[in-house]
Amino acid sequence: MAYVVTIETVPPRVLAAVRRRVHAGEVSKAFRPALDQVWAFLRSSPGLRTDGHNVFHYDHVTGDTTGFDVDFGVEITRAFEPHGQVACVTTPAGRAAVTLHRGAYSGLAAAHAALRDWFSQNGENMGAWSQEIYGDWQEDESKLETTILYALA
Repeated sequence: MAYVVTIETVPPRVLAAVRRRVHAGEVSKAFRPALDQVWAFLRSSPGLRTDGHNVFHYDHVTGDTTGFDVDFGVEITRAFEPHGQVACVTTPAGRAAVTLHRGAYSGLAAAHAALRDWFSQNGENMGAWSQEIYGDWQEDESKLETTILYALA
């Protein structure tokens, strides 16, 4: 798949999220238990979610060998007080390199690689965070859409 990279100014997003420290390659194991907690909380909190999407917000720390922090969250309508491990998180706003992945989630690595290549080819530096914004669920994997963005330094 050919990826088109654009530069956008992204707004902050308010999430109900569970934070986990993960190593590269462990996201697929860590996200489901975290999101299960978020969704259980949202089901017990009417009006907190309307049509928001799942968002994985990654905090990048250069040279940290213990992994990185990921907020596994869902977009919500307003702030709330923490409930167990579920916290209200506001993601940063700013300029980011953005691409859209269409297809199975197993192909997301190619989209991330395309963004890293774009940074290298364009002399830009990656910022301190990135995000994956998951579109509406589709039974047909070819119709899945995931927006991936990396902050510009």
